[in-house]
Amino acid sequence: MRRMSDPLRDRIERYYAIVPLLFADAEEFGPLRLFVRKDPGAPYYGGPSHAQPTGTASVGAADIARVRARQRELGVPEAFEWLAESAPELRARIEAAGLLVLRRPLMVLPPHHALPPQPLPDGVTLRALTADDPVLPAALALPRLAFAKVPLAAEPGPATGPSDRAELSRLAEALTGDGTVAAVRPTIRAGHKTLVAALAPDGTPLAIGHYHPANATTEIGGVGTLPSARRQGLAAAVTAALVAHARAQGVETIFLAYAEETVARIYARLGFRPAGTTLLIADQPARS
Repeated sequence: MRRMSDPLRDRIERYYAIVPLLFADAEEFGPLRLFVRKDPGAPYYGGPSHAQPTGTASVGAADIARVRARQRELGVPEAFEWLAESAPELRARIEAAGLLVLRRPLMVLPPHHALPPQPLPDGVTLRALTADDPVLPAALALPRLAFAKVPLAAEPGPATGPSDRAELSRLAEALTGDGTVAAVRPTIRAGHKTLVAALAPDGTPLAIGHYHPANATTEIGGVGTLPSARRQGLAAAVTAALVAHARAQGVETIFLAYAEETVARIYARLGFRPAGTTLLIADQPARS
């Protein structure tokens, strides 16, 4: 039976259905769908249709196995992502297939909540990056360090430490060499993706975040800070700048997902509130 409609949840579901199609094709596997990326970048995932949820009564082990077989063929993670409330029975079936399912509660910023700019350390500036910004390769590389399972040892001081600089430079060169940076440039030019970076006086990115707008809705994601630049309020400052930029572009609904309560408290201080819905992910590196 179809769940009762919730306006906010419906907007979020439509958003999750539309945004991947800016970067990926959709392949149908009966009641499940798999987004297959067209260009280099973080791979997408399988799941039920967010746009027209019909429940998961007809999803069986064979359907899940077909999606996973296609993902193995493509050489991408056997990942799934969906809103818990739109497909309440799918979690048990994904777990029965042997995949670990993680919860990512969502938070939303009330439309009329004023979010002023957040304080920055001396000399640090914020910038929305253009497609040809010289900082772009390092900014795209920064999340590899920010979200590393075993981050580099943090070094004291407001600027990046030597280990951060060397690794960031190496990763930036790698992303340039494998075509990732070139693939992102047209997305930025088209307005499908906006990145905001907090920059040290020498131009080194210290923190980064992004959003993808669609139908006056967006999710803020990828907000991360270089290990040696943490605990200076940079994530909050980048988040506030992303909100201001999105609102200036006509975005009305702004939400985000979180993995840890410590992170949720930061967003709560900025004015974000529980959205009453939860994202579930399985083997989704970009969300983990």
